[in-house]
Amino acid sequence: MIRLTSDFWVQSYIARLSLVGIPAFVTLKGDLNAGAVFIKINTLNGSAIAYHRSFNPDTLSKSWVILSEGEESDVDKVLFRQKGYDPDIWIIEVEDKLGRNLLEEEGLRD
Repeated sequence: MIRLTSDFWVQSYIARLSLVGIPAFVTLKGDLNAGAVFIKINTLNGSAIAYHRSFNPDTLSKSWVILSEGEESDVDKVLFRQKGYDPDIWIIEVEDKLGRNLLEEEGLRD
């Protein structure tokens, strides 16, 4: 299986969001090849949700799971702590009042 670089995946994700009119921005640029990617969904009402990839050893699959949810400032604190654990992470901020993120769509969920 071919593994995509983090940089390529992030740019592709942002382009895919753009196709359906959902703005997204890189707020923290990590390691170009293998940095972990975190997605923050900003619903523009003071709330946010942060997702990260999780590996399930039972099914040998990856999925997007919620890392933090609630007040935007609290979610930002959790993401800031993640940067302290791993300075190579990427943070992508998606701004959508409906909370759309496309992470369950083909090509993004796996």
